[in-house]
Amino acid sequence: MAAVDPAALRELRRRFQGQLLAPGEPGYDDARRLTNAMVDKRPAAIARCTGSADVAAAVSLARRAGLEVAVRAGGHSVSGNSSTDGGLMIDLTPMHSVTVDPDARVARVGGGALLRHLDTGTQRFGLATTAGMVSHTGVAGLTLGGGYGRLARRFGLACDNLLAAEVVLADGTVTVASESSEPDLLWGLRGGGGNFGVVTSLEFRLHPVGPTVLTGELTFSADHGPAVLRAFRDLALARQDVVFSAYTGAVSRSAGGDLQAMAGRPVVAVGFTVTGPDLDGGEALAASLRGVAPPLAESLRPVSYVALQSAGDAAWAPGAWRCYWKSSAFSTLPDELLDGFVERGVASAALAEGCGLELVACFGGAVARVGEDDTAFSHRDAQVDFIALGRWTDPDADELHVGLCRQNWAALAHLADAGVYVNNLGQEDRVREAYGEPTYRRLVALKDRFDPGNLFHLNANIRPSAG
Repeated sequence: MAAVDPAALRELRRRFQGQLLAPGEPGYDDARRLTNAMVDKRPAAIARCTGSADVAAAVSLARRAGLEVAVRAGGHSVSGNSSTDGGLMIDLTPMHSVTVDPDARVARVGGGALLRHLDTGTQRFGLATTAGMVSHTGVAGLTLGGGYGRLARRFGLACDNLLAAEVVLADGTVTVASESSEPDLLWGLRGGGGNFGVVTSLEFRLHPVGPTVLTGELTFSADHGPAVLRAFRDLALARQDVVFSAYTGAVSRSAGGDLQAMAGRPVVAVGFTVTGPDLDGGEALAASLRGVAPPLAESLRPVSYVALQSAGDAAWAPGAWRCYWKSSAFSTLPDELLDGFVERGVASAALAEGCGLELVACFGGAVARVGEDDTAFSHRDAQVDFIALGRWTDPDADELHVGLCRQNWAALAHLADAGVYVNNLGQEDRVREAYGEPTYRRLVALKDRFDPGNLFHLNANIRPSAG
């Protein structure tokens, strides 16, 4: 890694409207902190940008000086790709504005906006677009990898609702990708990750949503897990307008309510969110699950969409947890998968509270109605995302939790038939699996055009032809 030329940094400071932080300066440690506490990188400088001109100046400096570039918005990447050791972190977090045109149903969003900025800005007008499930996630990073969330089955992925994007390219120039200007680049940004430049603003299509939605969760003894998961499968495949999730593992020691007395016990939990006009239909979903087995605990309640979007924030508080996960996607849910899902969850509960397995029925519906070649996001036949995940605090437990997650994933991944979700990739080299060969080759051609030197490589990297 090249050393940072102090003169180059002084030049950047003169051209820079934002804040340039060096190690030891006030705010530096806060700015470099990421969601995953396992990642502790120290950039040579952090450029906290206020607009595309700042980003262009930072990109130009990095290219000339041979500095590794990391781009940070939400900092949620499990691999820590939002930061760099000894390179330049381009921090977009000051660029979080959200402007809504309620008549056109379009939102213009800054490249550093978090989901909470997007959701609160659009819900003022009774509108929303697909976003993730933790409100301090970065909008841009989520969207560039595809972006599923509670609205995906009704309105498509976040990238399916992306209308245009302003991008700072590797040569420091600024362009706009839209259907009428650089449409090939827009295709690549719809699922191809941060491979082609730094996205400084995004325009999204909006939809009427809420303000009230219905959320439900029923928790069952793991003994009933196979039967409960078969009911989950039937509901998830039948109701393509509802996002479902299933989790197996141990009840957390921090659980409240009816679950507090069951800490450490292996369970299977099924959740769902109804965002359409027929909220009363949520009771029928809960009744279908109750008919299979008696729940240990149950919650079924109307809630504002904004409140639901932030309900998981504490569980993934930035810097509070050490995290690891591996993922695969499925177009079907065979009995072998469901039975193994319960078996691995029970085994995890006996070894580590923070490790479990999750199935998220977030594909299908509107996601599947987009053509396979229409965006860089691939595997439109997927129905369910499978995640073997871990969350813990003790550094001495890293080996246990990472190893257990890998075992849980390996036990079921051989059944996967729909690739892997790009935003769930860590350091493993599964990028071709994520896209499939035809899409991958098309992405390489875009990389050759927009970033042949691979300046933007801290991502699910599409390597240019030359290297």
